[in-house]
Amino acid sequence: MSSSQVAGDTKYLFKRENTWWVKVAVPRQLRSTLGYDLRRSLRTHDIDVARKARWEAIKELRDKIEKSKAAHGAEAVEAGSKPVEKGNGSRQAARGAQTIDQHIVEIVSDSGEGAQKCGQILGLVSGKMGNGVWTVEIIPAEIQPPAREPQGASGIRVRMGSHYVTNMGNQADMVVAFNEQVLYSRISNGAYKEGTVVLLENMWAEDPEERIRNQYREALADFQARGLVVYELPLQKECLKLVNDPRKGKNMFVLGMLCRIYRRDIEKAKDEIAKIFKRKSEKVIKINHDLFDAGYAFARDNIDYEYEIPSTDDERLKSAIVVNGNTAAGLGVMAAGIDLVAMYPITPATSASHYLAEDFHLTGGFVHQAEDEIAAIGFAIGASYAGKTACTITSGPGIALKTEMIGLAVMAEIPLVIIDVQRGGPSTGLPTKVEQGDLLASLYGSPGDSPKVVIAAATISECFHFVIMARKLAESFRTPVLLLTDANLATGVQPIARPDVSDEWFAPPLDQSAWDEQVAPYDWDETSGLSERPIPGMRGGEYILTGLAHNRNSKIAYDTASNQEGADMRSRKLAALSATLKPPEVHGDPTGDLLIVGWGSTLGAIEEAVDLARAQGKKVSSLHLRFLSPLEPGLKDIFAGFKKVMTIELNYSDDPDAPLINEETRRYAQLALVLRAHTLLDIDCWSVVPGHPLSPHRIGSVIDARLEKLEGAE
Repeated sequence: MSSSQVAGDTKYLFKRENTWWVKVAVPRQLRSTLGYDLRRSLRTHDIDVARKARWEAIKELRDKIEKSKAAHGAEAVEAGSKPVEKGNGSRQAARGAQTIDQHIVEIVSDSGEGAQKCGQILGLVSGKMGNGVWTVEIIPAEIQPPAREPQGASGIRVRMGSHYVTNMGNQADMVVAFNEQVLYSRISNGAYKEGTVVLLENMWAEDPEERIRNQYREALADFQARGLVVYELPLQKECLKLVNDPRKGKNMFVLGMLCRIYRRDIEKAKDEIAKIFKRKSEKVIKINHDLFDAGYAFARDNIDYEYEIPSTDDERLKSAIVVNGNTAAGLGVMAAGIDLVAMYPITPATSASHYLAEDFHLTGGFVHQAEDEIAAIGFAIGASYAGKTACTITSGPGIALKTEMIGLAVMAEIPLVIIDVQRGGPSTGLPTKVEQGDLLASLYGSPGDSPKVVIAAATISECFHFVIMARKLAESFRTPVLLLTDANLATGVQPIARPDVSDEWFAPPLDQSAWDEQVAPYDWDETSGLSERPIPGMRGGEYILTGLAHNRNSKIAYDTASNQEGADMRSRKLAALSATLKPPEVHGDPTGDLLIVGWGSTLGAIEEAVDLARAQGKKVSSLHLRFLSPLEPGLKDIFAGFKKVMTIELNYSDDPDAPLINEETRRYAQLALVLRAHTLLDIDCWSVVPGHPLSPHRIGSVIDARLEKLEGAE
């Protein structure tokens, strides 16, 4: 930070709990010549005393800077900066870069200012540099919400680490904000802590509208009172040197700043920028590169700290690819040998179809965009009936619309892969927010008994591999398979091990040999409920396909015996699948005081919280389920090793201490309800619907509270 900025920066004078604080710290790049003797703070209740102390400290610092310049020359004091490096992928050497294990940064703006793209590139570059990465996108529900409003906050969180990162972490260490109002959305979510650094666009201090100037001034005072460390930066002013409309370039300027602060690879960042704008002209790519360079240079000259996050040697990051869950699912579709995806655009699933629409043809597949959700699944069922298992991708409201057709696939025993990227509900609900609210709908959301396979991905890597597994299960058991992911996985970016493609993943060639006419279309095995299926085109394999009750010969049959047999055989298939599964592995000791059971994307946060609790000597373990129908075997035996078992989920449950809630009226979280019914054990739960992922810290608090309750009961 330059001397003039230190001299004029009022952030060193702020009020907290009726006490005025004065802080003056020597900028890091000047400490080799000026020392640390001004790194002190003074507290007083008298504002005049505080102001006087501040200006005396600033004057002393100015005098030291001038004396240092006279003795060593201005170059020595200005941190020995040099031009932004280009062309060889090297990183700018930094003086005094602090080596850290991890850091969490957010970029927050109004919708349409590119904050998400900025963070996505930062995450991609970090992953390609060998760091653990997890990103969480902050997406408003409206396409164009009002500007400078908390509810319109749009952005991204990037957690970078020198270890494998599995979740969003706790409170952020730093945030870049394009205006002050959007920060209030994140503050209300508990995203920041005392000491979080805020790099704030300062153009609003001189806005022509008095109301905005007042909002900005009041927000600054509020941020400082909350203990946030605010740096006001002229981002708009700097971008105007290169572009007429900084809304279309400020994100690349900020990316350059962050790449300097975190010592990211310049060439890799510029490669990602070029990929984003590959359909644009060279002029567009160049201006974005210029904005990146300008941001990098600005941070070099004006921000006095840098961080070095060492790369990790974790095996999972060797030869890694950096993708989000929707892209991983799209890759899984291709790797599974699926040739058709039929879907209707719906948040947060749509980007999967965007990815497939661009690359699916490379493996001979195509995306069919139907006129609605019902048509999409109908199209997929038709393709599957013809012999080539298809896939449809949707979210909660789409599952609701597809329910009747899912029942048809169950009754007619047609293989089908259904990917449900869960979001907040009910109804339209929270289109851009995460929730695990579709479990019960997936299990039971059909009229009559409608057994189907339901699996849930817990990681981005599983978003890839579970599509392959879903296709195999669908064909082996002649049933629809629902794969549950969620918005956290869908948009989160993480490095995953590059899969070694195997021929075993692909669907086998269609059998077009003649069908034995003595074999019924539903020739159920009495033990497993399984049967071979004739494919259209097989000589002698013609049969009537119906969603009505039918017998082994696929003839419509309403008699009691046929209906009972069909229901038995469809259910028996789940028992047959269950017999092939292994008991799930416990994370931690197999016995203890408390077992946390989860499913889906809460895996990383739960295990991080459990690991911390175990390091503190607490007897807690966790279990994460991937198969939800059928459930993995051995659960009752596992649960018997713990004094208490509880689920932690991102769906609704009643607070047991709320008015009118008792053992008879309490509604449990969805997995807890399933486990209680399955095991007949007193499975407890803790769940919330905040619209954002759970942090390890919050889960840790739940663990502590439950353990305290157990101790009190003994």
